[in-house]
Amino acid sequence: MAALRPVGASSEGVRKSMQANKSRDTKPELALRRAVHALGLRYRVSTRPLQEIRRTADLVFTRAKIAVFLDGCFWHGCPEHHTKAATNADYWAEKVTRNRHRDVETDRLLAEAGWSAIRVWEHEDPLEAAVRIAEQVRVRRT
Repeated sequence: MAALRPVGASSEGVRKSMQANKSRDTKPELALRRAVHALGLRYRVSTRPLQEIRRTADLVFTRAKIAVFLDGCFWHGCPEHHTKAATNADYWAEKVTRNRHRDVETDRLLAEAGWSAIRVWEHEDPLEAAVRIAEQVRVRRT
C-alpha cells in the first residue's frame, strides 16, 4: 500500500468546513455524556486510557477500566450511514480504512492491558448507549 500524502483542501469552502470539525464536545458526545451522567456514573472526558499509546477515549472509567469511543459515521465507516466523499474520494476512502484499522488496534491494545473498549456510533440513541455503558461499568466494578 502506497503512503498517502496529506492533501490540501480542494476549495475554500472545504477548508472552512474541515476547520469547523471539533475533536471533542460534539453534539452526539454531549448527549451521550449527559445520558451517562444521569445514570449516576462519573467519568473522565477526552483522556488517554493508556498513557503509552496516543489514543484518546471520549469517556474513561478508570476504576472499571472501560474506554468509550463515540465514532462518527463518516470518519469510522459506519456500515449504515457512511457516504463516499464527493471530492478527493480515494484519499477519504483510505483515511476511513486507516481509521478502522486503528480502531481495531486500539481495542486490541486496551484488551491486552486489561481494559474494555466500548464503541458507540454517533447515530445511536444516547440513552440506549448509556444503559449499555452503565451495565458494563457495573459488571467490571464487581
